[in-house]
Amino acid sequence: MFHQLVTWTVETVGQWGYPGIVTLMFLESSFFPFPSEVVVAPAGYLAFQGEMSLGLVILSGTAGSLLGACFNYWLAVKWGRPFFERHGRYFLLSQKSLDRADRFFQRHGHISTLVGRLLPGIRQYISLPAGLARMNLGQFSLFTALGAGIWVTVLAVAGYLFGKNQEMMMTRLHGIGLAVIALCLVMIIVYLWFQRRPNGQTS
Repeated sequence: MFHQLVTWTVETVGQWGYPGIVTLMFLESSFFPFPSEVVVAPAGYLAFQGEMSLGLVILSGTAGSLLGACFNYWLAVKWGRPFFERHGRYFLLSQKSLDRADRFFQRHGHISTLVGRLLPGIRQYISLPAGLARMNLGQFSLFTALGAGIWVTVLAVAGYLFGKNQEMMMTRLHGIGLAVIALCLVMIIVYLWFQRRPNGQTS
C-alpha cells in the first residue's frame, strides 16, 4: 500500500511539477490527512535524478505547508472563535479559558508553533489553537514557515540521498523523526530555562 502511494506521488509530482508539491503539502498541512513523507521525499528523489531542483522542492514544500497552516488558522479565527465564544460552556470552555489561551499564545506562541510544526500528529493541528487564540499572524507565519522549512528540508534531503531504496529511506526517516522529537524536547527545556531566569521573560 505504501509503495503504491509513493509510486503515485512520484508520478503526480512528476506530472504536476512544483505546483503539485505545493498543492499536496497544502492538503497535508490543512484538513486532509496526507503524510508529508510521501510527498516531499519522492520529490527529493526526483531531484536526485535531475528532474527537479532540490532547492525548489524545499521552497515549494514549505510554501504549501504555510498555505495549509494559514488556511487552518483562518478557519479557527473565522468559525472556531465565534463558535466557542457562544457555545463554549457546553464544552466546559469559558470566556476566561479563551482569554488564558490568548495570553499563552501571546507569550509562547512562537515556540509552540515552531515545535508543533516539527512533531508528528501535531504539525497539522497546531494552527487551530493558534487561530482560536488569535495569535499574531505575522509571528504565526514566520515560525510556521521556519518549522515547516526544517521538516521539509529533512524529508527532501532524505529522499535525495536514500530515495532509490524505499525501505532504507523509511528506516532513515524513522531515525531522523526520533532525533527531531529529541531536538524539540531540548528546545522546550532551554526555552523554559530562559523563561525561569530573572529578567528572562520573553514576549
